[in-house]
Amino acid sequence: MISLQRVTKTYQTPAGTFSALRGIDLEIKAGEFVAIVGKSGSGKSTLLNLLGGIDHPSSGSVTVAGAALQELTETQLAVWRGRKVGFVFQFFQLLPTLTSAENVMLPMDFCRTFPPRERRKRALDLLDRVGVAPQADKLPSALSGGEQQRVAIARALANDPPVVLADEPTGNLDSVTAGAVLDLLRTMASSGTTVVIATHERDITRLVDRKVEVADGGLVAATASTPAAVPEARR
Repeated sequence: MISLQRVTKTYQTPAGTFSALRGIDLEIKAGEFVAIVGKSGSGKSTLLNLLGGIDHPSSGSVTVAGAALQELTETQLAVWRGRKVGFVFQFFQLLPTLTSAENVMLPMDFCRTFPPRERRKRALDLLDRVGVAPQADKLPSALSGGEQQRVAIARALANDPPVVLADEPTGNLDSVTAGAVLDLLRTMASSGTTVVIATHERDITRLVDRKVEVADGGLVAATASTPAAVPEARR
């Protein structure tokens, strides 16, 4: 599902060239739940942005869900992202003037993946799947942090993407709520979605199939957890 070959990413700063990623090789199978771990500034968020086509590699190749991202135009990337990748952010990024259901419907409206008459029903089904259906018609300001993150996960699933990327999805939550969100992501992976999270949390071995550790822009370790059955690859 995901393949990175000799990927580098450099930035030009007032202090000179900064290498955020250095020669990354990484393969992730369909249905795997992978955690990218490392300290702040290690390169894990940059790596996640490359997987989502938000940023471009300086060299090397990034292939996700059958697309060589470095070969796509910005317009093609936007279409690809809408259909193939769901994003979950640390600070939720819900639109404050839209209800929970409307936030979930938004990706469907942009990509027109479902007929208009079906979008609200699908949004309600997804909110029910993540356990916040009673909050469907409330604004984000009326929800707890955990409820907002669950809505954000439902939104990430709106277009039924084969890949979900989560950048510090539990960093703004208490430990109990964070555990529930990680359990939810685990369930998604067990259902066949490829889930990749960037996180500071190292004690998540019980949930993920593999931990990939990065430091100073390089891959330093890839540790398999207790083997989990990998569902049939999603197309």
